[in-house]
Amino acid sequence: MNTESLAASLFQQLQQGQGLQQVSQQLGLDSSQTTQAVGSALPLLLGAMGQNASEPQGAQSLLNALQRDHLGGGAGGGFDLGGILGAVMGGGGSGATDGAGILGHVFGGQQPQAAQLLGQKTGLDSGTTSKLLAILAPIVMSFLAQRFAQQGNANELSSALGQEAQQSGGGPGSLLGGVLDQDGDGQFGASDLFKLGAGLLKR
Repeated sequence: MNTESLAASLFQQLQQGQGLQQVSQQLGLDSSQTTQAVGSALPLLLGAMGQNASEPQGAQSLLNALQRDHLGGGAGGGFDLGGILGAVMGGGGSGATDGAGILGHVFGGQQPQAAQLLGQKTGLDSGTTSKLLAILAPIVMSFLAQRFAQQGNANELSSALGQEAQQSGGGPGSLLGGVLDQDGDGQFGASDLFKLGAGLLKR
């Protein structure tokens, strides 16, 4: 398994293709704003998914969703970034491109807080960061599907996403930690995880 973080690997693919440029145009941001915002949003999304997938039931639920909705794939089963971006921004309306629906499962009721905290970190308004997260969510899911869903190994998915959660710094004071602290006590505990994961487990 590649030791490079999933967030870094996906960010690199967005940079190499037209991904960041398309996101820039969609949100009306300049390239430096987009680079910073996407660079902050990807670890947040993947880290939150890592918290959801830290329990076997959560990991299996996520894997099932990846296999069911996100294995469209590009040539040779590759990651078709251009196709996904086109579908997401074109508003196709399928489950695979429903960014708001995916975010609802990942963050539960904390989706507005995630957008607000991301806005505080990037200097963007929460409306813009909310749109950004909704654009990125289906891209992240498709990326994960191409990496993990074909093998169907929930343990490998859980392990890789768990590393993302650690690297994102799920503790108090971090961006991910702020979203994960569901009860506002400055600590991330089992009750927070239960509230966060409940949405995903219903899938």
